[in-house]
Amino acid sequence: MATRTDVNTLGEFGLIDRLTAPFQLRQPSSLLGIGDDAAIIDTGGHEHLVVSTDMLVEGIHFDFAYTPLKHLGYKAVAVNVSDICAMNARPQQITVSIALSNRFSVEALEELYAGIQAACEAYGVDLVGGDTTSSTKGLIISVTAIGRAPASRITRRSGAKAGDLICITGHLGSAYLGLQLLEREKQIYLANPGTQPEMKPENKDLYAAILRPEARTDMVDLFAKNDIVPTAMIDISDGLASELMHICKASQVGAILEEANVPIRPEAQLQALEFNLDPITCALSGGEDYELLFTIDPKDLEKIRFLPDIYIAGEIVPTADGIKLHTVGGNIHDLKAQGWSHFG
Repeated sequence: MATRTDVNTLGEFGLIDRLTAPFQLRQPSSLLGIGDDAAIIDTGGHEHLVVSTDMLVEGIHFDFAYTPLKHLGYKAVAVNVSDICAMNARPQQITVSIALSNRFSVEALEELYAGIQAACEAYGVDLVGGDTTSSTKGLIISVTAIGRAPASRITRRSGAKAGDLICITGHLGSAYLGLQLLEREKQIYLANPGTQPEMKPENKDLYAAILRPEARTDMVDLFAKNDIVPTAMIDISDGLASELMHICKASQVGAILEEANVPIRPEAQLQALEFNLDPITCALSGGEDYELLFTIDPKDLEKIRFLPDIYIAGEIVPTADGIKLHTVGGNIHDLKAQGWSHFG
């Protein structure tokens, strides 16, 4: 009898590792394949091509109970552009493929593509192709993003070394808490269909973080302007803890993260406490922030110290020292990563 392994036992990255293990890169132009935020392709010039694909599935990645189609179109582009930014590259083109059921009208799809167009304008990318097909249930969106960067500036996950500083852009945990707010309003509405959702103005940044995130193309420009090349980088889609572990695994290093230096918005902290959640747990495991986690050589400290929206949150250490969290209370313990599960 054939062995049957449930995909949940492997998780997303374990499944990818298992399925792709037999594949070897055969083309000299394929400089980097699976295992980073994007593939790297040598096109023969001084710049390399970076390519990434991501998929958004109704009921897994978004819920139409509280997701406007225009916001969804924008987000579908932003999350893919974010992968290009994580390679320290500039996005240039996208393709968009969709599978949809017959419950979607032409007007609904026009709204979706209005969001895609808005993102293309915001990030300066061109829509250059895609595919459309039918689905028996719901909506699936697949976006491929293509970017370029000088070979000397491309940043992989694998370049961190002991002594490097751990840096974070923006604020973390907001998307997870925005999702909790929307889910709460959905449940209230389902219990009382006549009830209008309560969308407090003070939480607008939390709603925006989950419904209409922004890719940090501005950081790629900031790095170039200040002659900074991160030693390693990844975008924060599955939570800070999970992403830091990816960098440590790829770079074969350890890390110590300072809880006090993990950036969390004041309104996110307040909302976490209202939900009886620990704010640092939301930042470490919440996911979908699409900020950048990167490491820099200590010699670049003076270049980065006063740049806007960048927070120094820890240090890379030798592998033997493990991956640790230094808490506000002074304790040091192993960093735990829950992250998103796409198969639950």
